[in-house]
Amino acid sequence: MFVFKIFSRLMVLWVILAGVIGYFYPPALTIFKPYKDWFFMFTMAGIGVVLNIEDFIPIVKRPYWVLLGTIAQFAIMPLLGFLIAKGLQLPPNLAIGVILVGSTPGAMASNVISYMAGADVAYSIALTSTSTLLSPLLTPLCTYIFGSVYISVPFWDMFMSIIKMVILPLMVGFGIRYLLKERINRIVDIFPAISSLCIAFICGLVVALNADTFKEVSLLIFSAVVLHNFFGLVLGYGAGVLYRFDEKRRRTLSIEVGMQNAGLGAILALNHFSTESALPNALFATWCIITASILAELWQWKNRKRQQINNES
Repeated sequence: MFVFKIFSRLMVLWVILAGVIGYFYPPALTIFKPYKDWFFMFTMAGIGVVLNIEDFIPIVKRPYWVLLGTIAQFAIMPLLGFLIAKGLQLPPNLAIGVILVGSTPGAMASNVISYMAGADVAYSIALTSTSTLLSPLLTPLCTYIFGSVYISVPFWDMFMSIIKMVILPLMVGFGIRYLLKERINRIVDIFPAISSLCIAFICGLVVALNADTFKEVSLLIFSAVVLHNFFGLVLGYGAGVLYRFDEKRRRTLSIEVGMQNAGLGAILALNHFSTESALPNALFATWCIITASILAELWQWKNRKRQQINNES
């Protein structure tokens, strides 16, 4: 099972590889376009299998903290997406894609990054789980509020899509874990690996579908993604300061706000908007893992330096 753990941690590598394949040889991935929803549903079912009932205890014990974090998640990122789209004067298809990035729930990979950063992992899991469970309502709502400026947003169609692709597969995953109980622990590491592979495929598919136009808009999209991710990380940490959280919880909130489930955004864009609007989501899915991993290493280095000073004194 150690191999599957390593495979999951290298998700950013698989996303980049899929993107390269999609760009240079689109047919390798576009033939699977009719099955894209199933790939994402497998991702969410795998996450449901991995989660334990104990992961939801912080939601019950500290609902106030979880509420504050969720407010930060769905207040900062959608508004940021809108302001960046306006500031860069993005065309409507790209603008709605950037807004959709901000309107999605936190990325499940944020839990691993929080562990690497020495942050509050239990709080990270609680925030990710809560934002994911609320996403059928809040994702289309935020997209509608900010995206309707550009194009018509099908609120109820998006609502039903998220129920189908997120909530139902999660419930299936919970059910599998409940039925198999302790036996699932022998193979549990396989599921994050499958989820990583599915997310990589979705990102590669988006690139493949936009291979002809990617060169023309790549700089504009990359600028939007970098700004969105950077200010998400900074303002997430700032929200933790405002809430008077301790250092570990500030780091957690920074990571949760700065990392989005852009794989979901890509699927929603492909289903309800356009292939071009999925591009910011595909790029964000890769970029946010890279920057959050670097940030986690910096925070760990800071922890080690502090520990060294304390030992010497």
